[in-house]
Amino acid sequence: MIDRNSAEFREYLDLYERAPLLELGMLADAKRRELHPDGVVTYIVDRNINYTNICVADCKFCAFYRRPKHDEGYVLSFEKIGSKIEEAKKLGAVQILIQGGHNPYIPFEWYLDLLRYIKQNHPIHIHGFSPSEVDFFATRFRMSAEDVLSELQSVGLDSIPGGGGEILVQEVRDRVAKKKAGADRWLEIMEIAHGMGMKTSVTMMYGLGETLADRIEHLFRVKEVQSRSGGFTAFITWPLQPDHTEMEGTPKTDAVTHLRTVAIGRLILENVPNLQASWVTMGLKVGQIALRFGCNDFGSLMIEENVVSAAGTLHCATLDEMRRHIVDAGFKPARRRQDYSIIPDEVAA
Repeated sequence: MIDRNSAEFREYLDLYERAPLLELGMLADAKRRELHPDGVVTYIVDRNINYTNICVADCKFCAFYRRPKHDEGYVLSFEKIGSKIEEAKKLGAVQILIQGGHNPYIPFEWYLDLLRYIKQNHPIHIHGFSPSEVDFFATRFRMSAEDVLSELQSVGLDSIPGGGGEILVQEVRDRVAKKKAGADRWLEIMEIAHGMGMKTSVTMMYGLGETLADRIEHLFRVKEVQSRSGGFTAFITWPLQPDHTEMEGTPKTDAVTHLRTVAIGRLILENVPNLQASWVTMGLKVGQIALRFGCNDFGSLMIEENVVSAAGTLHCATLDEMRRHIVDAGFKPARRRQDYSIIPDEVAA
């Protein structure tokens, strides 16, 4: 349990609540320079493939999912997924991010066959199946999370995305996503994956009506797991996009709040090496400013994105635009892989 009355917790909460914006940014920027003194900002070319939108989790903040038997529900064929991968490869993609809804009609063997198919016919790094999906598989197929992950890894799963993290405080999850993996379970699955040698990202989607202390607790819990496992490669945070969801009407997050949240994330998560700038939800200019608020990674080109765009908010960019924004912010752009290794000859002079 995180002690919200500890001096450390109160210090960070006070900093998050009260520090002048630029002072907070300077502290986070100093931490970024300490961890990444070379002045390089990385980015990745990948494609987000949502294999199904059919879901029974009923998260109040999601505009993407469709209930079973809905006319707009779908499951992509292996061939369709393969064609998406080939399109992405032609644009320089080095991985796919594959996620879907909690679809009760897909058998476990389908997922194993999919991974086998991809590795045999369209080989690429597979970054897939969030902890929430893994927990759903474990429950649905009466397996342990360890066995689910082991079987997926054995046929080609390379790493796991941080989707479904939202706010890792159970009271918040009970209110907005009570059918999905709880906070403890989400972190447990991540730690199991780390123990199996898989690297993962970790996320925080905020703006769900949680308190600032809830956000700090989320960060502390991530830091605690990372201190044991060391498996988180990057932290990514973005605000709720409420349009077309059950939470429509919830106030949208402003740029100042986002920058404060990015900065406090960098300061608390000093043991998570990389921080992504969430320009897809906040726009390229805010993403650019985030590079001076602790971020050292510009995230993905986002050849395809379906979940955020379903809520009506999606900022797009070309590779040249992304690189130009990095350069204009005073950094050297470098294309990377999922593990943050640099792809040679991509560092700008």
